Amino acid sequence: MSASIYTYTSSAFASMIQEKLGKGRELALRAYRIYYREQRVISCDEVEEKQRPLLSKILDELNISPPSEVSSAGEDPNCAQAEKVLFTHADGLETESVVIPMKFGNTLCVSSQVGCKKGCAFCETGRMGLIRDLSVEEIVYQVFAMRAMGIEISNLVFMGMGEPFDNYENVVAAIGVLVDSNGLSVAPRRITVSTSGVVDKIYAFCRDVPRTVRLAISINAPNDQVRMKVMPVTRQWGMGEIKEALSAYQEMTGQEVLIEYVLLKGVTDRLEDAQELAEYLRGLDVKVNLIPYNPQSRPRFEAPEREQVGAFSRFMQEAGYLTFVRESRGEKKMAACGQLGNLELRRRILKEKKAASDMIAADMT
Repeated sequence: MSASIYTYTSSAFASMIQEKLGKGRELALRAYRIYYREQRVISCDEVEEKQRPLLSKILDELNISPPSEVSSAGEDPNCAQAEKVLFTHADGLETESVVIPMKFGNTLCVSSQVGCKKGCAFCETGRMGLIRDLSVEEIVYQVFAMRAMGIEISNLVFMGMGEPFDNYENVVAAIGVLVDSNGLSVAPRRITVSTSGVVDKIYAFCRDVPRTVRLAISINAPNDQVRMKVMPVTRQWGMGEIKEALSAYQEMTGQEVLIEYVLLKGVTDRLEDAQELAEYLRGLDVKVNLIPYNPQSRPRFEAPEREQVGAFSRFMQEAGYLTFVRESRGEKKMAACGQLGNLELRRRILKEKKAASDMIAADMT
């Protein structure tokens, strides 16, 4: 069976070819580079005549079939505003990614799962529940597809659908492909992986990816009591355990951590919340990203008042933290932070499972 180009680093692909054919390592690397850098398959006309039979065998081992179909939900080919991109996978399931125009280039918000099991109360994806993990090729293809569409991507953030650390092995393997200098060649420092606080994987993350890959933590509350109400993951790992893991991460990597904090009116946006958050972060090297709540399809919270957002931000800055307020991008298209998801897909799958269960029960009677 031919191997999907989107699952291999260049060295792994070349080694596979060498093992299968007994030769062809350098030619395999050349084919890999051309495909990723120019989005095309190397032609036999580009190699010496004596190499053409070997190249044909290499190409027989190379599966470039896209694992997903791509369609844009918007009408903005130049990505002047945030654009949601829909990926329909081979099994008919869907995920969403978002292209976000920034001051220094486009950022792609990458998904790692269909749905998510964390159940964060402010997140549309969390209301879907977890349907399945994305494969390595489905993750990598999100980036490749943008390049193939002529959309240059400067930064990648694993902040789309899913909890990246619940699909840890595939996410780490995908990062290996993304940073490969013979392939997409994304600089590790331009990749950020966001987690809700899966503590054991934070420790593993220090060892398993290049040290300049950035880590972001969704804290979203000033203490465990409030966090428990909006992020059920707190039952497994409290904020104290998260802080210990972040301290270890910074000791091992020397990297700053991005703190993500969703402002929910009357829940997490008060000045006393800011005071607790500032005290909690004491001793860590962090940058704070404040995210005013973006309504879901059935909103559970209210967005904070603009004045309250400003007061919270000023307090954090005066407390000594570099603090930014994330502007809402794509809210009307349900493309903003916390809005990715498809509840109809969840209902359809549950309906199909029930129908299959009923059929089995009928056959047994």
